[in-house]
Amino acid sequence: MSPSPPLRPSPAHRPKASTSKARGGWKTARWSLYAPIYDGVAARVLKSARREALATLDLKAGTRVLLLGAGTGLDLPFLPRDIELEVIDASPAMLRRCRERAEILGFDANVKQGDAMALDFPDGYFDVVIAHLIIAVVPEPQAALNEALRVLAHDGELSLLDKGLRGTQPAGIVRRLLNPLARMIATNLSVPLDSLFQGHAVQRLEDRDLGPGGLLRHMHLRKV
Repeated sequence: MSPSPPLRPSPAHRPKASTSKARGGWKTARWSLYAPIYDGVAARVLKSARREALATLDLKAGTRVLLLGAGTGLDLPFLPRDIELEVIDASPAMLRRCRERAEILGFDANVKQGDAMALDFPDGYFDVVIAHLIIAVVPEPQAALNEALRVLAHDGELSLLDKGLRGTQPAGIVRRLLNPLARMIATNLSVPLDSLFQGHAVQRLEDRDLGPGGLLRHMHLRKV
């Protein structure tokens, strides 16, 4: 990818109309409750998966990067400090921890509250979008994926790390039994990840299972 121009200030927030009543409420508030314990639960278990996924990206000095649904910022230790970084999450409590982590690690990042399903960035604004453990969490996975690709530049890279189904395979019995509780607590285990890309022009650079027991699927894609 060619070097990006300096990161411009984020444009004024232009929230998009939502037809879903699920964008707020418990689905967002729960993360404020989880924030104090999230690192203890997720940091060590998913550390290697985050590191391996991010190692596939072409991150040069000045690369314009969006960290989507960043949570407490557990991806930050595996990113170079000389990128132009925008960080969003819906939870203020998660963002406070993320901002502290970014400052400790020496990032000059813009960390702010935002909606992954209605981003306030122009089309093609970023060279790289990192969507780790967010697509299966939001109420509308298709809207979040559409937005991630909308703000990604032509020839830009998307790193998607999440739970979800492959192809058109149906969910197994264990996944079906666990999913109602999982969705109430945190995440959808049965998002049909491949179908989200229908109608989008992307090149699949990598598609493999990562994490303990292949818990997560990593898709490294290029927008074409």
